[in-house]
Amino acid sequence: MTTPPATARDTQAAARPLVNHGLVKWHLIAGMGWLTLAMFDGLVYSSQFIHHWRFPLAEWLSPGRIRMAHTNLVAFGFLVNSFTAMLYWCVPRLTGQRVLSNALGWLIFYVWLAVIAAMAVGLHLGHAQAVEWGETPVWLDPVVVVGAALLGAQFFTPIARSREKVMYVSLWYFSAGLVWVGLTYIMGNFFPQYLVAGTGAGPMLGLYIHDLVGLYVTPMGWGMMYFFVPVLLRKPIWSHALSLVGFWGLAFFYPLQGVHHFLWSPIPMFAQYGAVVSTIAVEIVVTTVIINFFMTWRGREEALRDSLAIRWFWVGALNYFVTCLQCAFQVTLTFQKIIHFTDWVVGHAHLVMFGVFSFWIYGMVEHLWPKLTGRQWWSPRLCRWQFWLIVVGLEVMFLDLTAAGLAHGFMMRGLSPWEEILQTMHPFWLLRAITGLVIFAGHVCLLVNLWMTARAARAAHVDTDYAPYEVLEEEQPTAAAV
Repeated sequence: MTTPPATARDTQAAARPLVNHGLVKWHLIAGMGWLTLAMFDGLVYSSQFIHHWRFPLAEWLSPGRIRMAHTNLVAFGFLVNSFTAMLYWCVPRLTGQRVLSNALGWLIFYVWLAVIAAMAVGLHLGHAQAVEWGETPVWLDPVVVVGAALLGAQFFTPIARSREKVMYVSLWYFSAGLVWVGLTYIMGNFFPQYLVAGTGAGPMLGLYIHDLVGLYVTPMGWGMMYFFVPVLLRKPIWSHALSLVGFWGLAFFYPLQGVHHFLWSPIPMFAQYGAVVSTIAVEIVVTTVIINFFMTWRGREEALRDSLAIRWFWVGALNYFVTCLQCAFQVTLTFQKIIHFTDWVVGHAHLVMFGVFSFWIYGMVEHLWPKLTGRQWWSPRLCRWQFWLIVVGLEVMFLDLTAAGLAHGFMMRGLSPWEEILQTMHPFWLLRAITGLVIFAGHVCLLVNLWMTARAARAAHVDTDYAPYEVLEEEQPTAAAV
């Protein structure tokens, strides 16, 4: 038995793996970096509510500008980078094809890094648009749209080249999200700015606020869950049919519900009623994802104890159930009379954006970082500390803000003086600041662990999940016996 020497084609195949680990790794690093800055902005913003504001004379550090930086860094700095890393990991494996160009991937990475930095500076200098979640300076909007188009080209290429006759459901969600994100951004940033004004811009703005979450974050998050959970549990998803019901329900109902951000406004009531009905309908659709997750997990209950990555996904799915049940009630006109413009809404937003999708991203990082660095986690104890600090901190923050919103709403209904409302809110806001510090401490545990895992000498990590599929099947070196 002899093995012939490796040919040039074999060497090229070994040097060009299916997945570019560098792009995955650096997009995750960028995402965690921007999330760190966004969390710090959130802590600084919360200090004004407990009478500890330290920048009374600095216009560029005014609370409004810090709040805009906080939300935009989460959306475009953290989520976009993290989901892009996820796409680089998942799409080639689901299609058996490489992305369009590694060089294009690095160009997108560095340009997007510059775009986020310019956006943060522009917001602090007061160059924001008067569009909620679309405050990105107008001179950056064309670059963002071009970036969305390039991302589409990067990932639609392997999808189009795939030899599989049936696409796995994750690719359905990824494909839709890549199409929707550019269209949603154009609708929210160009239409209200240049084409539609006054009350007519309200529905457009509501669509943008919610569709940015529902037509980008949601399909990327659902697709991520449908990819990683079966891998982590080592069993197929419970129901492919149910996953497609969720896809089409999302596509049909989600674009109709943006107006629910403007209930009791001058927008025509038929549009408000339509938004209420479609929101309740989409919450029913979301249960397909939750059912699929827990039914897939059934029979592998020990994974909740043995796998911290599954634990992140499990708590995220549970938070998803809570936030969707909550949303189905809070969107009604009756509930809005109490909770409108209160901290209830803030708690709801944090539970879904951080407690669901960010938790799932944490689970992905827990799973992937040893594979990207080739080393076992430097400190499993820090991993556990990160989990408990962040989970407990967020859940307490959610309960605190929910209670604060109810107290605020009922006091307004009772025509209580504003000074009395502010005094009542102070303990709630103090607890929010404390829980924010707890969450930030958990995130610092992750940052330390990421750095030390990448740099410190630790036991090598043996990838048993993906290593056999790192090279394209047709390019794997042959070992013919002579």
